[in-house]
Parts: sequence; structure tokens; C-alpha cells
Amino acid sequence: MKLNKNFITHISGEDNMIVSSGATDFAGIVKGNQTAGVIFECLKEETSEEKIVDKVYGEFDAPKEQIEKDVKRVLDELRKIGAIDD
Repeated sequence: MKLNKNFITHISGEDNMIVSSGATDFAGIVKGNQTAGVIFECLKEETSEEKIVDKVYGEFDAPKEQIEKDVKRVLDELRKIGAIDD
């Protein structure tokens, strides 16, 4: 999976965002925390959910089960808006 080429990432202070370039059905901004920012960065290259979980787990002190749930939730939301190419 990878971030759809019609979406770009942006960091503003502590806010991590994905912005539609306008060439999608979704018109808006997805704003997330630092965890979402790591996920967004991972999606800049071809990756898998497991690799993203491992990256987030290495960055934050949280139970792996919680990280797995959080990553799945973010990826599901991004899929709903067409931001991920599987």
C-alpha cells in the first residue's frame, strides 16, 4: 500500500496532515497527531500494515496491541477517502 499520488503530507507545528490536491472525490484535510504523522510518512513509500505497526511501535512507548488498533483505524479512515492505493 502507498499514499495516493493525489494526496500530499504536510507538517505544521505538532499537526500532521494529509491534503487532497483537488484531483480526488475528497476535498479537505486530514489532521492527525504524531502517531498519525509516522503513519503518513510510512505511506510515502510502498509498505504494509505490519511494517507501519513495527515503525510506530519503535517510535512510541505503548502496548503493541494498542498500536495495531490505532494503525488499523487510521488506515481504514484513509482508505475511506481514497488516500491509499492498495
